[in-house]
Amino acid sequence: MASTEAHLADAADNHTVKSRALEKEINEKVEAIDIDSQSIEPELDLYVPLKMEGRIVDDHNPLTIRAVLVGIILGSLVNASNLYLGLKTGFTFAASMFGAIFGYGIIKICSKTNIPIIGGSFGPQENSIIQAAATGAGGISGIFVAGIPAMYQLGAEQGNPKDDFGAILTITLVCSFFGLFFVTPLRKFFIIQVARELKLLFPTATAVALTIRSMHAGAAGAREALSKLKALGLAFTAALVQRVASYYAVGILYDWHVCTWVFIWSKHTANWAMAIESWGWWFEWTPAFIGSGILIGMNSALSMFGGAVLAWGVIGPTLVKYGVCIGKQQVDDDPQWASWYSYASLSNLGHEAPSPRYWLLWPGVMIMVCSSMAELFVQYKVIGYAFQVIWQKACANINGVLIKRGKRSNYFASRAAKEVKAAENIIEDPAAPEDQVSMWMWVVGLILTIAAAMVIFDLQWGMNPGLTILACLLGFLFSHLAITIGAVTDQTPLTAASKASQLVFGAATKNSGYSLKDAQRVNLVAGGLASGGADVATSLTSDFRTGFLLGTPPIKQWYAQGLGTIISIFLAPGMFVLFTTAYPCILDAEAEHCAFAVPSVAAWAAVAQAVTDPNVSIPLTSGIFSIVMGVFSIGQVVFRHFYLVGSREKYREYLPNWGAIALSFVLPNPVFTTAAMFGALVAWAWRKWKLSSFDLYAYAVAAGFIAGEGLGGVVGAALQIGGVSGDVLGTTAGCPAGYC
Repeated sequence: MASTEAHLADAADNHTVKSRALEKEINEKVEAIDIDSQSIEPELDLYVPLKMEGRIVDDHNPLTIRAVLVGIILGSLVNASNLYLGLKTGFTFAASMFGAIFGYGIIKICSKTNIPIIGGSFGPQENSIIQAAATGAGGISGIFVAGIPAMYQLGAEQGNPKDDFGAILTITLVCSFFGLFFVTPLRKFFIIQVARELKLLFPTATAVALTIRSMHAGAAGAREALSKLKALGLAFTAALVQRVASYYAVGILYDWHVCTWVFIWSKHTANWAMAIESWGWWFEWTPAFIGSGILIGMNSALSMFGGAVLAWGVIGPTLVKYGVCIGKQQVDDDPQWASWYSYASLSNLGHEAPSPRYWLLWPGVMIMVCSSMAELFVQYKVIGYAFQVIWQKACANINGVLIKRGKRSNYFASRAAKEVKAAENIIEDPAAPEDQVSMWMWVVGLILTIAAAMVIFDLQWGMNPGLTILACLLGFLFSHLAITIGAVTDQTPLTAASKASQLVFGAATKNSGYSLKDAQRVNLVAGGLASGGADVATSLTSDFRTGFLLGTPPIKQWYAQGLGTIISIFLAPGMFVLFTTAYPCILDAEAEHCAFAVPSVAAWAAVAQAVTDPNVSIPLTSGIFSIVMGVFSIGQVVFRHFYLVGSREKYREYLPNWGAIALSFVLPNPVFTTAAMFGALVAWAWRKWKLSSFDLYAYAVAAGFIAGEGLGGVVGAALQIGGVSGDVLGTTAGCPAGYC
C-alpha cells in the first residue's frame, strides 16, 4: 500500500483533440480496465516517440547541472512529504509531475539569464531530466512507512532508528541500487519490445511527457505552463500553511468531529453520536487526500467510499454485535467518554478476540492479491508472447557472442533466426547505441549490489545468503508483475507483492531454527528488500517511458536517476529518524493516541505475526470471507476481460474497482476515503462547470495539495522536536476527550 498512486493528465489547449483520445485512460486509469490502443492510434501513436513541433528546442546535451540539482531538490521535497503521508495514511505519491511542472518554472526563469551553467536554452529533454532526478530522489520512502517501523513495533529490532541509522541505511542502499541496476534492461523490453502488444501505456508517465511537450510548445505552451505553475504554487502554499496552522487548532482547522460536537452539546448523553464517532466517521480537511480524490476519478472514489461503508458501517459493527471482534475504550479513567471506543487496535494478537481491523485486514489483502494476479493471468496470450520475445532475444545475443568467438551452435542460431509472431509491431529503439546504458554498467552494478546484500543482510540482520538471493528473485518477479499491471492501470500492486513475499518468507523460515523475533525480523527485512526493489524499479521504468516519448537519451536519464537515488539513500532514513524522534508513538504498537495511524506498518506487523507466531492466527470467519471475496474479485476480472468486449465494453466503467475497495478494508478507518470522495465530488462539479479549466488546472492543484501537506508534516515534526508544537501551544477544542 506504500505505493498507491493516482495521477491525472493535463491537456494542452493546442492539443485538445489529441488529448481527448486519452481522456478515459488518464482520468480513470486507476480502474483496472484494458486500454483500447485502437482508439488512440488514429490521432496519436503513443508507442513511438512524440513528434515535436519545429519551434521546440532540440537539446543536444540535456544532462545539465541545473536540471539535476533542481530535480534533486524537488524530489527531496516529495521524499520528505511521502514519509509524512505514508506514516499517516499508508499512501505515497510520485515525484514526476511535481518535478516536471515546478522544474519547468525554475529553469525557465534561470534560462533567461546569461550566467554560466544557470542560463541557456531550455527544452523538453532537459525538462525530462529534471523529473528523472526528482523520481530518483523521491523514491525508496515506502520501506520506511511499512516494514522497518514494523520491526520496532514487534520488538524484532531493539533500540531506536537514530542509534541504528547506519543499519537502516544499508537496507536503503541495497534496495535502491538493486532496483536501479536491474531495471535498466527492462527499459527496452517493457517500453519498446512488448509495449504495443501488452498495451503498456504507462498513464502517468505518458501524462508527464504530454505535459512537458505542451509546456514547451511556443508562446501558447509557455502561457499554459505559467498558469499551471501559478496554480501549483498557490495550492502548495495554501496546503503548507493550512497544515502547519492546523497543528495549533487541529479540531477546528483539520479534524471536524461532528458527532463529538453533538455529544458535547447534548451534555454527554447522545451515546449514539459517539458510536458513530468510534467507527471513524468524521471529516478531515486533508489537502493531500482531497487532491488525491480530484485525480482518481469518480469510479475509484465511489469504490473506496463504498468499501469503507461496507467495512466500517456494516461488517465491523456486525462482528462486534455478535462477539466475533471487540473494541477498546479510548479513555479508561473518564466516565463521560466511556462510550468512545477504538476498533482498530492490532495489539495483543493471539491473546484475546481480535479487533474488526485485524479481521478486515485479510479480506483486503486477499482481494488485492487475487485481483492483481487475475489481471496478470487474463493476459496469458500476450505474456506468452512476451516470454517468446525474451527467449528469442537471449538466443540471438548468445549466438552473437559465439560467432564473435569463432564458434557455432545450430540450436541458438536457429532460435535466433526464428521470428516471433507479431514482432512486426515492435519498433526499433530510437536511441543510438552510444546513448544506451552499456551492459557492463548495469551487470557489474547488479552483481556487486547482490554480493553486498548477501554480506550486509547476513552480518547485520541475521539473514542467510540463500534467503537474500530468494528476496532478490522475488523482487525481480514482483517488478515484472508491478510494471505490467501498473503500466495498464497506473495502480501498482506493491501491497499484494509485499504480502506475498511475507507469506513466502514465513514458509521459508518455518522450522529453520530461528527464534520468534529473529524470524519476524527476517520476514520484514526480506519483504522490504523484495517490495522495495520492485518499487524503485517500477518508478524508474515509468521514468524511462517519459524519456522515450520525449526522445531523451537513456544514458542521460540513467545518470540523473542514479544521482537522485544516491540522495534518497540518505534522505529517506534521515526523515524517518526525524519523524520517529518527534513522534515516538510511531514505533509503539501499544500507543492508543498517536498523530500517525501507520496503517501500512500495522498491516506488515500483523502479517509477520500471523506467519511466524503460532499463537496468532487468522480468524476462521475472516479466512472464509477472504476466500469468497477473492473468488468474487477474480470473477469480475474474468467477466470484464472476456465478456464485456466489443459493443459491451462501454459497461466496464460501471464495475467497481476491487483494488480500491480492498484499500478501504486495510485502512484503520474511513477518514481518508471520505476526504478522497469529497475531492472526487469537487472534480466532478468542476468538470461539469468548466471542462477547459479543469483540464488546465486540476492536476497542478492536486499535486500542490499533496506536496504542500506533506511538507507541512515535516515542519510539524520539526516544531514537535523544538517543543513549540500544537500540543504545547495550541488547543484541542472540538476533539473527543482532547484527542485528535
